Amino acid sequence: MQTIERIHTNPRMSQIVIHGKTVYLAGQVGDPDHDVADQARDALARIDALLEEAGSSRKQLLQTTIWLADMADFKAMNAVWDAWIPAGHAPARACGEAKLADPRLLVEIIVCAAKG
Repeated sequence: MQTIERIHTNPRMSQIVIHGKTVYLAGQVGDPDHDVADQARDALARIDALLEEAGSSRKQLLQTTIWLADMADFKAMNAVWDAWIPAGHAPARACGEAKLADPRLLVEIIVCAAKG
C-alpha cells in the first residue's frame, strides 16, 4: 500500500498531496489586487515553488484545471500560460468560468504532476 504524504496542511486542505509518484496541488491564486495576467503569474510562481518542494516541476505536469472569473480574460491568461509552459510539455488542460472564493480573484490554477 502506497503512503499519502500531505504538506502544508490545515484542517481544511493541504497545499501538496503526494501519492506514489503523483503530486496534487491545491488551487493556486495570485494577489487579488492585480490584473488577471499578474494574478496568473503569481499563481504559476507558487505552483513552481510547490512542485519543486514536492520533487516535481512544470515539465512533469499531467493535468491542469484553470478557473477564470470571466472568460473575457482567456486571451490574457493564455499569454501568461503560453510563456510559462515549456515547449513540448503541455499537460491535459481544461479552462472554465466560475465564481471564485474572493470576488477580486480572477484566476485559480489547479495542477497534478508526476514526481521525480
